[in-house]
Parts: sequence; structure tokens; C-alpha cells
Amino acid sequence: MTTGENSQILPQIPRLSDATLRDSAHMAGVEFNPRHARKISQLLTSVGVELVEVGMISGSNSADSRLIREVHDAIGPERAMSLVMVRTKRQVEEALKEAKRLDVQTVMFSIPTSEEHAALKLASGSAAFVMNLARHAIQTAKGHGMTVVFSGEDGARTEDQRLRDYVASGFDAGGDRFRLAETVATLTPWQMEQKVRPLVDMDKGEVEIHSHNMLGMAVANSIAACRAGAQWVSATVGGIGERGGNAPLAEVLATLSITYGIRRYDLTPLTDLTRIALAGSGLGNQFQSGPTTDHAFAYELPGQLTHPTAYETLGPETVGNHRSLRVRTRITPALVQVALDRADTTLDIDLSEFTAWLVEHQETNGRNEIDEHQIAELARTYLTHTTLQEATHV
Repeated sequence: MTTGENSQILPQIPRLSDATLRDSAHMAGVEFNPRHARKISQLLTSVGVELVEVGMISGSNSADSRLIREVHDAIGPERAMSLVMVRTKRQVEEALKEAKRLDVQTVMFSIPTSEEHAALKLASGSAAFVMNLARHAIQTAKGHGMTVVFSGEDGARTEDQRLRDYVASGFDAGGDRFRLAETVATLTPWQMEQKVRPLVDMDKGEVEIHSHNMLGMAVANSIAACRAGAQWVSATVGGIGERGGNAPLAEVLATLSITYGIRRYDLTPLTDLTRIALAGSGLGNQFQSGPTTDHAFAYELPGQLTHPTAYETLGPETVGNHRSLRVRTRITPALVQVALDRADTTLDIDLSEFTAWLVEHQETNGRNEIDEHQIAELARTYLTHTTLQEATHV
């Protein structure tokens, strides 16, 4: 038991997993380069953060391979963790081969557990299907000698018994830690305690909390999860992240220090760390979390734009905000189609060829952030250029 100066008590001192180089890096328009990744990971370890989450792997030739390698070189693969998408058995096997190639020693499986998210991402809302897929992923990773963190994506909204069955099945398959993802921020601190305590009481493995800050309660919910027995907290530097931001690292650590008297972590590098992370993200020093910010409802994944209610605590119009598409280089044909549809543009264009041209254009012109209207304008430029080329060769 840990008692602070204010007589507050936690069952144990939580450990920290920082997701700046993964969750924040997949915020619309945010792309850290290897130089920033190296410095951020080194500062995180100087603070005492136990695990640095970096990159997302969904198959072979991961786009985040340079980021992952840089962090491994800076702090060692034993201090790093990479997210592996879980959508099909074949896909996860390919992704784990890529993780093995990159010398990833700890993987975090992203697995949708709520019926809504499972139906959307796995084409099946069946709890049995989700558990079977998770067991296969966990057992395959353990076969590679990896430490496995398995998530409950949209876990906070997953029906209680369904979630408990999933967690028990994952631990029985060999999972080392379960991450409860508050993908869509909906819980109050007291509801979070009620959600986490039965998972801890299983006594099958460690529990981690990963909260988003759309309702401004990510820190409170993270601490509530710890009060219920969670052993790990996932946070990001400056609270940078999708959907209103994540639990901000500095505030989490300050709360642990002031309220609970926990002195395990060195808070002195936090200001430099936040400054560097905000600069590397391209957001500048004005980033704030919550539903009224410029990036709160900005997306670069097609599914988030076509099925926004699956990801949003409240609609942007509720607070006078608006939904937007923003991207730098993570451009796919599906995203281009969504952009053209949102710009109300009908063009006779080959999506695959234009996407390849657009990716090259972004790399050549400095990776500037672009929205749907700029993509539509670039599509017109591409068509004009292509027409002129064809006319020249006639």
C-alpha cells in the first residue's frame, strides 16, 4: 500500500506506459521523425517511464519501421512496445513476422471488443469470434517469445460480462497484461473503478488503463483505475492524441506525486519533453485537449470519417466544432475517395494512380497537412497534368 501526504492510498505504485510515439503519432496530421523519436524516448526513460510505445504494425513492410528501429537503438528494445493490429488470423501472422524482423519484444494487440466496434472492424460482432481471434494472436506471439499486452479496444463501452469473458480468455491464452482502452470517453471516475475492479479481482494478470480526454476526465479516470487495482497507466506527453487527446503524462505523474506521495519518477525533464514532443508533432506549443480544440474531430482514417459515431463521445456540432479530414503522408485510395466525397467532387480519376502521385507530391513538397478540399484541388491538378501528357504523346 502506498500512502501520500494527504492520506490517499493506492493498492500499489502504478507503472507508466507512454504512447506518444504511437497513439499521438496517429493523430491526424501528426508524424514524428526518427530524430524526434530518439530524443522523446530518451527523455521518457530519464523520467522513469517503464515502457515506450512506438509505431503500429499491421503487416509486412511497416511504415513505422524507421521510428521503431530508432527507438530501439536509443533505449533498447526491452524498454519499447509496438502495437500490432488484429483483424484476421492471416493478417496478424504477417504482422508478427514483421514485428519479429524489427526485434520487437513486447507487442500490444489492438482488438475491438465492443459489439459495435467488432462488427465494424472484424465484420462480426460475435463475442466468440473476438475471443477466438484474440487467443490465436496471443498464442502466436508467445510462440515468438514475445511479451503480450492485449487490449480491449472500446473496452470502456463493452458490456461487462462480455468484457470479463474476453479478459479471462486472453489471460488463459498466455496474455501478460490487459489494456482497457477508453477509446470513446464516456466513463466517470466512479464508473471506471466499477469497470476495472472485477478485472483486477480475476487475479490472472496485470491490468492497464488507456484513457482519452474528450470529457476532460482522462487523468481522473486513470487514477480511478489505479484505485481499483490497475497496475499500469498509459499516457502521452502533453496529452497529445486522437479524440480530444489522451491522459497527459505530466498531470498523471504530478497527481501521483502530490496526492499519493509517489517519488519513483523524475518530473524535472517534463517541460523539455513536452516542448520537444509538441514541436515534433507539428502542433506547436498551443495544443490543448478536449472537444473545442482545432484537432478534436480531425481524422485521417477513412473509417473514422464514414462511421464517426463509433468514435465520438459527442458530435462536434454540440460544442460548435466541426469534423475534418487532415493528413500528411498516410494517404490511401479509400481516404482519397472519402476526401473527394466530402469535397462534393465528382472526377473521373484512377484512385490508385492518383494516390501514388499524391503521396509522392507530399514527400516532395514538405509533407504539409492537407484537407479534403486541397486533395480535391490536387486531383484536378493531377488530371490536367495527365491530360497534357497524353496530348503530348498523341
